[in-house]
Amino acid sequence: MKPEFILLCMDTGPWEEGFFLERPNRFLAVVELGGAPVKAHVPDPGRLRELLHPGARVRLRPADRPGRRTAWDLIGVECPEGWVNIDSRLPNLLFAEALREGWLEEFTSVRRITPEYRYGESVLDFLLEGDEPPCLVEVKGCTLAVEGLALFPDAPTSRGTRHLEELMSAAREGYRACAVFVVKHPGARVFAANAATDPLFAQTLGRAALAGVEIIPYLAPWRGREIRLERRLPSRDP
Repeated sequence: MKPEFILLCMDTGPWEEGFFLERPNRFLAVVELGGAPVKAHVPDPGRLRELLHPGARVRLRPADRPGRRTAWDLIGVECPEGWVNIDSRLPNLLFAEALREGWLEEFTSVRRITPEYRYGESVLDFLLEGDEPPCLVEVKGCTLAVEGLALFPDAPTSRGTRHLEELMSAAREGYRACAVFVVKHPGARVFAANAATDPLFAQTLGRAALAGVEIIPYLAPWRGREIRLERRLPSRDP
């Protein structure tokens, strides 16, 4: 995959810009919009502390369901390098669309895509079938980057660790197993596990790589109206 080659773009639709005020809980933010405070749903359960600080410029999208308790979704936050999408639904949508369009060199022989495939004690994001052995894929979104280093997770994730264990089990059974990280921070140049925040996840990611699980980070920055799945990032060993 050539670093400068844009794989896929998705239009983000209309939005309004405001200023972040506070986050009373994981899924609720208060934003100043047009000079007045409004409540917005936060579609990312991560901590986002490095992004969501008082006064940060944010993007809100109108809720897609009438009568909802919050009339807005908080979908983006500005950082020094640009905009970061924080909609946790986007990585799976972007990856699935790239698969259907055949843009990913790592997944060129896919003929059938089964989302939310149950394996072991978990539901993994995708089962891919084609000429190669069946492939199980778990997709994670990454919003944190420090001095060019993309870090996942930004909060401890027992669920993420369990998914890696399932992928290792699948690899032992003959599946191709992949952990895909969609890095949405525009300043990211390299990907690594966030051992300071979740040492168990970092250790498990290292074991997974040694067990044959493929670690595949893609850069997906928000440029203009589009989220672009641009290129694969190099990984730093956990």
